Amino acid sequence: MTSKLRQFPEPPSLEQLEAELDREKYKRRYKRVLRSTVYTLVVVAAVAVLVATIWMPVLQIYGASMTPTLNEGDIVICVKGSDFALGDLVAFYMGNKILVKRCIAGPGQWVEIDESGNVYVDGKLLDEPYLEEKALGDCDIELPYQVPDNRYFCMGDHRSTSVDSRSTTVGCVSSEQIVGKIVFRVWPLPDFGALR
Repeated sequence: MTSKLRQFPEPPSLEQLEAELDREKYKRRYKRVLRSTVYTLVVVAAVAVLVATIWMPVLQIYGASMTPTLNEGDIVICVKGSDFALGDLVAFYMGNKILVKRCIAGPGQWVEIDESGNVYVDGKLLDEPYLEEKALGDCDIELPYQVPDNRYFCMGDHRSTSVDSRSTTVGCVSSEQIVGKIVFRVWPLPDFGALR
């Protein structure tokens, strides 16, 4: 009977063992860095969504009621708050839509609009450099008009086509309807910057 000698593979060399150990360390380090990066991205995205929905909503403009100040397709940022000055751009809920108009008068103020589209607040003619043309537009309220408490009289910058507080369809905007004051345009890039 002949016996066969069993051959064992050669044990790995020290260099091979060190190379394999380095590969395993690299794999662990890579997984740890990847996991850390994914966690960081998830946290940053969650914070960005929270900021965008709670403090600084981002809106896209539809329609032409705010031309030339805002055009269709513009993307703007608004800041939530309740302190609005006359002339501020505000976004507010109207039904299931968000409209953007300019705050013309606040609670208790009197608004008068003549046939030429000149707007008077408390008897003083408003200086409106943001308008290209003045028009009475779609006005079915009785003028002069006193703004009720806790409400704002808002008008679009394209006065001949804008449906706004001059119409009973929209009326004055209550504080609860207001999303915030529009402060910044982020798109299109050539028009990037603060709004007034």
